[in-house]
Amino acid sequence: MARMDVNRSGELEVFVRVIELGGFSAAARACGMTPSAVSKLVARLEQRLGTRLVNRSTRQLQLTPEGCAFYERGVRILADLNEAERCASAEATPRGRLRVNANVPFGHHFLLPLVPKFLAHHPDVTLDIVLTDEVIDILEQRTDVAVRAGPLKSSNLVARALGATRMMIVGAPGYLMRHGTPTTPDALPAHNRLGANYVRAQPGWPLRHHGQDVVVPVSGNAQAGDGEALHRLALAGLGLARLAAFQVRDDIAAGRLIPVLEDSNPGDLEEVHAVYVGQGGYLPLRVRAFLDFLAEHVDMG
Repeated sequence: MARMDVNRSGELEVFVRVIELGGFSAAARACGMTPSAVSKLVARLEQRLGTRLVNRSTRQLQLTPEGCAFYERGVRILADLNEAERCASAEATPRGRLRVNANVPFGHHFLLPLVPKFLAHHPDVTLDIVLTDEVIDILEQRTDVAVRAGPLKSSNLVARALGATRMMIVGAPGYLMRHGTPTTPDALPAHNRLGANYVRAQPGWPLRHHGQDVVVPVSGNAQAGDGEALHRLALAGLGLARLAAFQVRDDIAAGRLIPVLEDSNPGDLEEVHAVYVGQGGYLPLRVRAFLDFLAEHVDMG
């Protein structure tokens, strides 16, 4: 049985602050303590638990696997405590800093246009937004919600589906005039196929040929680190690109891009999810409000 003179919730809050703020000094300032007191508190916590939670170096702290599990559960426990206090005091208003990571196309076409409306509904929330097509470590980057496109790897994170977007291969009219319009996948080797150089990128373009599903490798003279950069390269007439329908629908309507190989498209879809730490318990109100807002206002059709 736990000793009654140990302030476990206080220790837990300090430990979570250490991880979220990236060090003892920053956590000490936030908690009104000295760095030495914070360091000793974490050491006592590790001694009581009988395991190392963080590896210390002169430049940074790194969570051990045990520390990662303790941090995830600790965040949920503190969220539950905050939720209980808010409910008891009738103060049910989302507030605080919300760190959001999203892939670049989703960020430009959906997230950023929705920010004013979200903040108008929740003026006590401060958004901290990072756009990248790289898959980040949510805990390491101290992120509340990450929006990810494509297949999800197995993890301890919770995923909420936001929808799915149709993928299509497009080219600029000038490029197609110079190089011809491919009508079957067999014609693609003669074309400049623009690729992505981020980790989550597909290994090739899924197509259907002679009733068989095939994947055509990407081979071209340029790669880009995010989907919007590929979009720009395609608009510039450099080559063909596989892009989300929501990225290119205005360009197609205006004649700036032309879909190709639509008869060979096998129903190529890319699912989009919001992922977060929050298994089995209450979420902070700011996170729950943001997830509900995305689910209500994002239309991937």
